[in-house]
Amino acid sequence: MVITDDADSTLTPSPRLCVLKREEGESFGFLLRVERGCRGHIIRNVVSGGVARRSGLRDGDRLLEVNNCYVDDVSHTEVARKIKIAGHQLCLLVLDGEEYEQVVFRGQDLRGLARAHKGEGYKPPRLCHITRDLVSGLGINFTPVEGEKGHFFVSVVAGGAAEKAGVRKGDRLVWMNGATVSDLTHSALSRMMKKCANHITILVIDSESEKEHMRQGMPVLPTMAAPHNLPFRARKLHLDSAGSSEGYGFLLRLEKAPSGRIAHVLREVDSASPAERAGMLDGELLLEVNGESVESLKHEEIVDRVRESGQHVSLTTITTQGQEFYTQLGLSPLNFCEEDAENEKESSVPAKAAEQSLQKEVDDSCKPRLCSLQKGPLGFGFNLGCVPQCPGTFISLVAFGGSGQTAGLLVGDVVMEVNGQNVEDKYLEDVIMLVKEGGQFLSLLVMDKTSYNNLKQTDTPTRDVTDSEEEENHEISRL
Repeated sequence: MVITDDADSTLTPSPRLCVLKREEGESFGFLLRVERGCRGHIIRNVVSGGVARRSGLRDGDRLLEVNNCYVDDVSHTEVARKIKIAGHQLCLLVLDGEEYEQVVFRGQDLRGLARAHKGEGYKPPRLCHITRDLVSGLGINFTPVEGEKGHFFVSVVAGGAAEKAGVRKGDRLVWMNGATVSDLTHSALSRMMKKCANHITILVIDSESEKEHMRQGMPVLPTMAAPHNLPFRARKLHLDSAGSSEGYGFLLRLEKAPSGRIAHVLREVDSASPAERAGMLDGELLLEVNGESVESLKHEEIVDRVRESGQHVSLTTITTQGQEFYTQLGLSPLNFCEEDAENEKESSVPAKAAEQSLQKEVDDSCKPRLCSLQKGPLGFGFNLGCVPQCPGTFISLVAFGGSGQTAGLLVGDVVMEVNGQNVEDKYLEDVIMLVKEGGQFLSLLVMDKTSYNNLKQTDTPTRDVTDSEEEENHEISRL
């Protein structure tokens, strides 16, 4: 008989990758818990026959990664948040409960274990937003991989727009403007490119890392991507009202967006208030309070959560344009928060340039803007809206990649003139007629809603043309 040392006979711990995909209205079918006397995030109550069980998840497993993000040293609240905002697909790297306890007991590096599972040299996919420039255009071309439908190599113009946005020669294209390319022919992809006009957002990955995804049977998801040059990012604001007798210094108002969606909007930020010091901007949309999504909460429930926070509260916000951008891509903006990107050194320079470009747009939007449009494949690329039974019109939708977006139209803009004729007191039907009379060309004088209302208030009081009826029901609170 040969007696061996226990440490020598211990098998190397083997993390498992579980890929979960649920249908609309279906749950993933497990609970995530932190238990007294136990380390780690513990998988419990795996539903028999559910999504989690079918993926190989087992009761007692410890969670190491969510969508390629290491979470063992992250708070339970933040891990639960990452799972909730992931959408319908989720990749979880887990370790058997007993193996986890052995690794912890021996003082092994859990992060290193997770990294080794992906293989040496693995790099995450990149979500890149490309803006056409005058010299190189979009600076990108796609070449089909011979014999493989839906597989495309990427080639870029040196120093061009795509390369500046983080795309690399030899990358594989996975996704464009919210659509996967795996079922597309080259001609279909070319048609998509033509409709993109001046902007595209693509998901790419280097060929070696793609092979690792294929080896593990792991999908390449935008939710696991490193963002590059995205024009909009959700922001986490930390407000401290200590020493202030006036609260946080902003108004929370329930408003109906031009798209018809009800949103919780931050308004009337007081000068030198905690809200202003935290960087809050008038008109931003509220996404989270202390890391909890407000999407399904009522106005009064949100107010209670803010007030119950005492003198310190964390708010996650995004601009209206930013929300529209992510909605068109089919993504949650919560996946791409500025605070989460502090260590993304590779993409920090282009992201800063995008921020500066966005700031210029914000500054320019405070005065009327003359937008010249020519009909394209998507028509003029925008829709008009109005408050029922009231004069005045506004931009209710801007088609991604259409003439309206190219000309600078933004959702919520108030239309002041059509082809040089003032339409502020005209009804929607009359404004549509004027647009049609212009034929293939159109000139619109527009102004963002907040600036327009401020302008009118200095003259004669007027109703906010895009205010929702909820204001009459007092869905408004000073915080």
